[in-house]
Amino acid sequence: MKLSVIIPAYNESDNMKTGVLTQIHDYLENNVKSYEVIIVDDGSSDDTVKRVEEFVKGVKSFRLIKNNHGGKAIAVMTGLLESTGEVGLFTDMDQATPISEVDKLLPYFDKNFDIVIGSRQGRKGAPVIRKMMAFGFSFIRTIVLGLPFKDTQCGFKAFNRRSIVSIFPVLKERWHKHLQKKGAAVNAAFDVETLFIAKKLGFKIKEVKVDWHHVGTERVQVIRDSYDGAIDILKIRINDLLGRYSKYAQV
Repeated sequence: MKLSVIIPAYNESDNMKTGVLTQIHDYLENNVKSYEVIIVDDGSSDDTVKRVEEFVKGVKSFRLIKNNHGGKAIAVMTGLLESTGEVGLFTDMDQATPISEVDKLLPYFDKNFDIVIGSRQGRKGAPVIRKMMAFGFSFIRTIVLGLPFKDTQCGFKAFNRRSIVSIFPVLKERWHKHLQKKGAAVNAAFDVETLFIAKKLGFKIKEVKVDWHHVGTERVQVIRDSYDGAIDILKIRINDLLGRYSKYAQV
């Protein structure tokens, strides 16, 4: 099984100084038979691109895609659609969930699951306000959309090729209509909408507990992101009622 690892990047200079790409490379070289790593820069304004370019220059299995700034969701979908592996995993540059946790996800693809998502149960070390936000978001998500998952927001999700080509070409086109023009964007609704569409299409989804630690790279803006997340969940329900997900189909 060839694994494609997608890493969205926006102003990641501080994380890269810790040697995360070397850590990811060393783990995959020693533990995964066939893989590629695609780093998608989301229009960084620091020296992220320069640092990535210097790293990938001598590493055959890594490559860089440069996007204009549009938010994490667009970066992730760009990488998944450019990937060639039977399984595509997206993970964060800060490695709050270490790449080694992929070992917990991959076996489920041999059990005929199409999508396997990491779940950060407990969120040890996270600020109290983050935990409160997560609880509120989960409550609204369950009531409005009926998704049965404990954690839809963990930045560690894997998709088989069939689910990638069924979901993301149409979803990416729609997300392009509301690109994030400036600043970091966590795009919380992206994960929810992806799983909502996957569930509607009948894809088999497995939630797996993964190790996670708070690394201190705070991209969340409490008031704005809480408000945007709640509004976006309502939009997903409205889109569903209006039949706007009829364009999606299993391949």
